[in-house]
Amino acid sequence: MKYIFLLSIFFCSQLAATEYRVLSDAQTQRDIPIHISYPQDTSVCSSKNPCPVALLSSGYGVAYDNYKFISNTLNAAGYLVVAVQHELPGDPPLAVRGDLYTARSENWQRGANSLEFVRTELQQHMPNYNFVAPTLIGHSNGGDISGWYINSGKGKVAQLITLDHRRVPLPRIEKMSVLSIRGSDFPADKDVLYSENELKQFNACIVQIANSKHNEMTDFGPDWLKQTLSKAIAAFLTGRCQSA
Repeated sequence: MKYIFLLSIFFCSQLAATEYRVLSDAQTQRDIPIHISYPQDTSVCSSKNPCPVALLSSGYGVAYDNYKFISNTLNAAGYLVVAVQHELPGDPPLAVRGDLYTARSENWQRGANSLEFVRTELQQHMPNYNFVAPTLIGHSNGGDISGWYINSGKGKVAQLITLDHRRVPLPRIEKMSVLSIRGSDFPADKDVLYSENELKQFNACIVQIANSKHNEMTDFGPDWLKQTLSKAIAAFLTGRCQSA
Protein backbone atom coordinates (compact mmCIF):
# COMPACT_ATOMS: atom_id res chain seq x y z
CA MET A 1 0.00 0.00 0.00
CA LYS A 2 1.35 3.38 -0.99
CA TYR A 3 0.63 6.42 1.16
CA ILE A 4 1.18 9.86 -0.33
CA PHE A 5 1.75 12.33 2.48
CA LEU A 6 0.57 15.76 1.45
CA LEU A 7 0.39 18.08 4.43
CA SER A 8 0.25 18.12 8.21
CA ILE A 9 -1.12 21.02 10.20
CA PHE A 10 -0.82 21.16 13.97
CA PHE A 11 -2.88 23.52 16.06
CA CYS A 12 -1.64 24.57 19.48
CA SER A 13 -5.02 25.80 20.66
CA GLN A 14 -8.08 23.70 21.41
CA LEU A 15 -8.17 22.33 17.88
CA ALA A 16 -6.72 18.89 17.23
CA ALA A 17 -3.78 17.97 15.02
CA THR A 18 -4.79 17.21 11.44
CA GLU A 19 -3.21 15.79 8.32
CA TYR A 20 -4.02 15.08 4.69
CA ARG A 21 -3.19 11.77 3.02
CA VAL A 22 -4.00 9.98 -0.20
CA LEU A 23 -4.58 6.22 -0.06
CA SER A 24 -4.07 4.27 -3.27
CA ASP A 25 -6.41 1.35 -3.82
CA ALA A 26 -4.66 -0.95 -6.30
CA GLN A 27 -7.75 -3.10 -6.82
CA THR A 28 -10.01 -0.26 -7.96
CA GLN A 29 -7.14 1.96 -9.19
CA ARG A 30 -8.48 4.88 -7.17
CA ASP A 31 -6.40 7.42 -5.24
CA ILE A 32 -8.63 8.38 -2.32
CA PRO A 33 -7.86 11.67 -0.53
CA ILE A 34 -8.57 11.68 3.20
CA HIS A 35 -8.35 14.27 5.94
CA ILE A 36 -7.50 12.97 9.41
CA SER A 37 -8.17 14.97 12.55
CA TYR A 38 -7.00 13.56 15.86
CA PRO A 39 -8.65 13.59 19.28
CA GLN A 40 -7.68 16.57 21.40
CA ASP A 41 -5.97 14.23 23.86
CA THR A 42 -4.21 11.45 21.97
CA SER A 43 -2.32 10.30 25.07
CA VAL A 44 -5.33 8.25 26.18
CA CYS A 45 -5.40 6.27 22.91
CA SER A 46 -3.52 2.97 22.86
CA SER A 47 -3.69 -0.45 21.25
CA LYS A 48 -5.11 -1.82 24.51
CA ASN A 49 -7.61 1.02 24.82
CA PRO A 50 -8.20 2.33 21.28
CA CYS A 51 -10.04 5.61 20.85
CA PRO A 52 -13.24 5.67 18.77
CA VAL A 53 -13.19 6.46 15.05
CA ALA A 54 -15.64 8.31 12.81
CA LEU A 55 -15.62 8.05 9.01
CA LEU A 56 -17.10 11.23 7.53
CA SER A 57 -18.62 11.38 4.03
CA SER A 58 -19.41 14.73 2.42
CA GLY A 59 -22.39 15.75 0.35
CA TYR A 60 -22.13 15.50 -3.44
CA GLY A 61 -20.09 18.37 -4.82
CA VAL A 62 -18.81 19.39 -1.37
CA ALA A 63 -15.11 18.91 -0.59
CA TYR A 64 -14.38 16.28 2.03
CA ASP A 65 -12.65 18.78 4.33
CA ASN A 66 -15.52 21.28 4.43
CA TYR A 67 -17.01 19.83 7.62
CA LYS A 68 -14.42 20.86 10.16
CA PHE A 69 -17.09 22.00 12.61
CA ILE A 70 -18.23 18.37 12.78
CA SER A 71 -14.68 17.05 13.07
CA ASN A 72 -13.98 19.50 15.89
CA THR A 73 -17.08 18.32 17.75
CA LEU A 74 -16.06 14.69 17.43
CA ASN A 75 -12.40 15.40 18.28
CA ALA A 76 -13.51 17.10 21.49
CA ALA A 77 -15.45 13.92 22.34
CA GLY A 78 -12.32 11.80 21.90
CA TYR A 79 -12.85 10.63 18.31
CA LEU A 80 -10.39 10.28 15.48
CA VAL A 81 -12.18 11.59 12.37
CA VAL A 82 -11.33 10.48 8.84
CA ALA A 83 -13.07 12.53 6.14
CA VAL A 84 -13.16 10.70 2.82
CA GLN A 85 -13.29 12.25 -0.66
CA HIS A 86 -15.65 10.05 -2.67
CA GLU A 87 -16.02 11.90 -5.98
CA LEU A 88 -12.86 11.78 -8.08
CA PRO A 89 -12.02 13.22 -11.52
CA GLY A 90 -13.42 10.92 -14.18
CA ASP A 91 -16.27 9.57 -12.05
CA PRO A 92 -19.68 9.67 -13.75
CA PRO A 93 -21.95 12.48 -12.53
CA LEU A 94 -24.63 11.71 -9.97
CA ALA A 95 -27.95 10.93 -11.64
CA VAL A 96 -30.62 13.61 -11.33
CA ARG A 97 -33.45 12.01 -13.34
CA GLY A 98 -35.44 8.80 -13.32
CA ASP A 99 -35.48 6.25 -10.54
CA LEU A 100 -32.79 7.86 -8.40
CA TYR A 101 -32.47 4.96 -5.98
CA THR A 102 -31.56 2.63 -8.83
CA ALA A 103 -29.58 5.20 -10.82
CA ARG A 104 -27.46 6.28 -7.87
CA SER A 105 -26.80 2.83 -6.44
CA GLU A 106 -23.51 2.57 -8.36
CA ASN A 107 -22.32 5.79 -6.71
CA TRP A 108 -23.32 4.55 -3.25
CA GLN A 109 -21.69 1.17 -3.78
CA ARG A 110 -18.47 2.82 -4.94
CA GLY A 111 -18.56 5.04 -1.88
CA ALA A 112 -19.19 2.09 0.43
CA ASN A 113 -16.24 0.28 -1.13
CA SER A 114 -14.05 3.32 -0.48
CA LEU A 115 -15.16 3.50 3.16
CA GLU A 116 -14.32 -0.17 3.64
CA PHE A 117 -10.94 0.25 1.95
CA VAL A 118 -10.05 3.27 4.11
CA ARG A 119 -11.22 1.48 7.25
CA THR A 120 -9.22 -1.69 6.64
CA GLU A 121 -6.07 0.13 5.50
CA LEU A 122 -5.91 2.53 8.43
CA GLN A 123 -6.76 -0.27 10.86
CA GLN A 124 -3.47 -1.92 9.92
CA HIS A 125 -1.40 1.22 10.51
CA MET A 126 -3.18 3.00 13.36
CA PRO A 127 -3.62 0.44 16.17
CA ASN A 128 -4.42 3.11 18.76
CA TYR A 129 -7.80 3.73 17.13
CA ASN A 130 -10.87 1.52 16.84
CA PHE A 131 -11.45 0.95 13.14
CA VAL A 132 -13.17 -2.37 13.88
CA ALA A 133 -16.50 -0.68 14.66
CA PRO A 134 -16.40 2.96 13.53
CA THR A 135 -19.12 5.58 13.62
CA LEU A 136 -20.30 6.62 10.15
CA ILE A 137 -21.39 10.20 9.58
CA GLY A 138 -22.48 11.74 6.30
CA HIS A 139 -24.24 14.75 4.83
CA SER A 140 -26.73 14.38 1.97
CA ASN A 141 -25.29 11.89 -0.53
CA GLY A 142 -22.59 11.10 2.03
CA GLY A 143 -25.34 10.01 4.39
CA ASP A 144 -26.77 7.82 1.63
CA ILE A 145 -23.33 6.24 1.15
CA SER A 146 -23.05 5.62 4.89
CA GLY A 147 -26.49 4.02 5.03
CA TRP A 148 -25.71 1.92 1.97
CA TYR A 149 -22.50 0.68 3.63
CA ILE A 150 -24.47 -0.55 6.64
CA ASN A 151 -27.43 -1.97 4.73
CA SER A 152 -25.14 -3.93 2.41
CA GLY A 153 -23.40 -5.57 5.36
CA LYS A 154 -19.96 -4.20 4.54
CA GLY A 155 -18.71 -4.24 8.11
CA LYS A 156 -19.50 -3.64 11.75
CA VAL A 157 -20.57 -0.10 12.60
CA ALA A 158 -21.03 1.34 16.08
CA GLN A 159 -23.48 4.09 15.16
CA LEU A 160 -24.73 6.19 12.26
CA ILE A 161 -25.22 9.95 11.99
CA THR A 162 -26.78 11.48 8.88
CA LEU A 163 -27.30 15.12 8.02
CA ASP A 164 -30.35 15.44 5.78
CA HIS A 165 -29.69 12.38 3.61
CA ARG A 166 -32.73 11.64 1.45
CA ARG A 167 -32.58 8.40 -0.53
CA VAL A 168 -31.18 5.35 1.30
CA PRO A 169 -33.34 3.92 4.13
CA LEU A 170 -31.95 4.16 7.61
CA PRO A 171 -30.78 0.74 8.86
CA ARG A 172 -33.38 -1.29 10.72
CA ILE A 173 -30.93 -2.78 13.23
CA GLU A 174 -31.99 -2.85 16.87
CA LYS A 175 -28.50 -2.75 18.39
CA MET A 176 -27.29 0.22 16.36
CA SER A 177 -27.68 3.84 17.50
CA VAL A 178 -28.85 6.19 14.77
CA LEU A 179 -29.12 9.98 14.63
CA SER A 180 -30.63 11.65 11.58
CA ILE A 181 -30.74 15.45 11.52
CA ARG A 182 -33.28 16.87 9.12
CA GLY A 183 -33.35 20.19 7.29
CA SER A 184 -36.54 22.03 6.44
CA ASP A 185 -36.36 22.58 2.68
CA PHE A 186 -36.33 19.02 1.22
CA PRO A 187 -38.20 15.92 2.40
CA ALA A 188 -36.70 12.45 2.50
CA ASP A 189 -38.03 9.79 0.14
CA LYS A 190 -40.72 7.39 1.34
CA ASP A 191 -39.59 4.86 3.97
CA VAL A 192 -36.13 6.42 4.31
CA LEU A 193 -36.84 7.59 7.87
CA TYR A 194 -38.38 5.59 10.69
CA SER A 195 -42.10 5.37 11.28
CA GLU A 196 -43.46 6.26 14.72
CA ASN A 197 -43.51 2.58 15.67
CA GLU A 198 -39.95 2.08 14.42
CA LEU A 199 -38.73 5.03 16.48
CA LYS A 200 -39.92 3.12 19.54
CA GLN A 201 -38.38 -0.13 18.35
CA PHE A 202 -34.92 1.10 17.34
CA ASN A 203 -32.34 3.14 19.21
CA ALA A 204 -32.98 6.14 17.00
CA CYS A 205 -33.07 9.91 17.25
CA ILE A 206 -34.59 12.16 14.57
CA VAL A 207 -33.89 15.88 15.00
CA GLN A 208 -35.77 18.38 12.85
CA ILE A 209 -34.17 21.83 12.57
CA ALA A 210 -36.58 24.60 11.63
CA ASN A 211 -35.54 27.12 8.97
CA SER A 212 -32.45 25.11 8.06
CA LYS A 213 -31.29 24.54 4.49
CA HIS A 214 -29.93 21.30 3.11
CA ASN A 215 -26.99 22.93 1.33
CA GLU A 216 -25.92 24.97 4.37
CA MET A 217 -24.95 22.00 6.56
CA THR A 218 -21.25 22.61 5.85
CA ASP A 219 -18.47 24.88 7.11
CA PHE A 220 -19.95 27.59 4.89
CA GLY A 221 -23.35 27.53 6.58
CA PRO A 222 -24.56 30.08 9.15
CA ASP A 223 -23.01 29.90 12.61
CA TRP A 224 -26.35 29.23 14.33
CA LEU A 225 -26.91 26.16 12.17
CA LYS A 226 -23.42 24.77 12.72
CA GLN A 227 -23.81 25.29 16.46
CA THR A 228 -27.19 23.54 16.44
CA LEU A 229 -25.79 20.61 14.47
CA SER A 230 -22.78 20.33 16.76
CA LYS A 231 -24.95 20.35 19.89
CA ALA A 232 -27.21 17.62 18.51
CA ILE A 233 -24.20 15.46 17.57
CA ALA A 234 -22.46 16.01 20.91
CA ALA A 235 -25.64 15.08 22.78
CA PHE A 236 -26.08 11.92 20.71
CA LEU A 237 -22.53 10.81 21.47
CA THR A 238 -23.42 10.87 25.17
CA GLY A 239 -26.62 8.90 24.64
CA ARG A 240 -29.08 11.79 24.54
CA CYS A 241 -31.52 12.83 21.83
CA GLN A 242 -31.54 16.60 21.82
CA SER A 243 -34.27 18.34 19.89
CA ALA A 244 -33.38 21.50 18.01
